[in-house]
Formats: sequence, C-alpha cells, structure tokens
Amino acid sequence: MKKPIRKIGVVAGAATAALALAVSPAMAVPSTVWTVSPSPSPVPVSATNSGNIVLSVNGIAMTCTKSTATASMSSATGNPATVASISAIAFGATGTPCTSVLGTVSTVATTPWTIVAQDYTAATGVTKGYVGNVDAKVTVGACVFRVTGKASGTYTNSTGKLSVNSLAGELTVVSSTGCGAAVPVGAKPTFKGNYLVKKTGTTVIPTIVGSNP
Repeated sequence: MKKPIRKIGVVAGAATAALALAVSPAMAVPSTVWTVSPSPSPVPVSATNSGNIVLSVNGIAMTCTKSTATASMSSATGNPATVASISAIAFGATGTPCTSVLGTVSTVATTPWTIVAQDYTAATGVTKGYVGNVDAKVTVGACVFRVTGKASGTYTNSTGKLSVNSLAGELTVVSSTGCGAAVPVGAKPTFKGNYLVKKTGTTVIPTIVGSNP
C-alpha cells in the first residue's frame, strides 16, 4: 500500500509545481505605473474645447461650441487607473448655448467625473482610456433626461489634447421626462469632442506616462 501512496504524492507534487510555473509569470507582471507631470502631483488643470462638443441621441445632435472643465491630475498605479478627477464641467456659455433641432440645450453635470488610463504607447505619447463616472441631466424644452456611463478617449502628451469619442453602448439614458420617442429610457447616446488641457493659470501641458517597472 505504501508504493501507490508514494506515487500519488509524487504525481500531485509534480502537478502542483507545473501549476506554479504556469501561474507565477502572469502573477509576477507588475501593475502599470502612471506618472503625471509636472510634479508635484496632484496637478490642477483646466480644459477648453477645441471644436464642437456633440452629444447625439437617436440621431439628434446636441452641439456645444463652448465647453470648459477643471480637474486635478494625479500619478497612480494600476490598470486601469484613475489619473484625473474632473471637479466641474460646463457645456455652453452665456450668449452661446448648446443647440439642437429640438431647441436650446442645457446640461448640468453631476461630478466628479474621472479620467481612467488603460494603455500607453511610448512612441506616440498617447494614453488610451475613458472618461468615467459620467452623469449629466440634459434639458431641451420640455424634454429632460439623464445620461450616465463612460466615454472612451485618448490623451496626447505633445498637444495636451483629450479626445473623447464614446463607443455605442457606453452611455445610457437612465431617465426621461417629456421626451416621448425622441429620447426614450434605454437610448444609447454618443459623446464626442476634443479638449485642450493645461496646468491651471499657465501654458504648461501636463503629461501622462505609463510604465511597467
């Protein structure tokens, strides 16, 4: 009886060792380190749109020619990792409201929104990720609806351009009043536009660099 037991022990030990070899390399991969400059972190930043900002719902485009935001950028570790918190974002301005075929558009954001980094390409200095925790109430005449979710985007170090280009299904209309079939609950809007980011009160362009030490 001893020999079979011994053989079972040897087989079990070999299987455990093989499993350890298979799992260890994956577990050993370090989390991405995201370094935000200039230091020290966090870095207060402001952003202004470059070109139109457009929210489209069921083929209805709601266009803003003016949009601004304030945020705080911070170094982080992880993948994905939050590298910025947007404390305020405004759509439209006095004398230049957002517009649509349904009329003037008013948008009130519930913040903070986040900027989440997922992938970095050193050759181009571009970080891919998304704007997260999106939550906004949109009013167009008697139509009032709320949009939540996220919006995919990229950030380019050389220009400080945050390009938002949401994918279908990332944003959802979670409530709708007085909108009828134009903006029903469950609709999947898209959010697109570019923002130029600078350290608040300066012309300094912040950078985000991802590395795996």
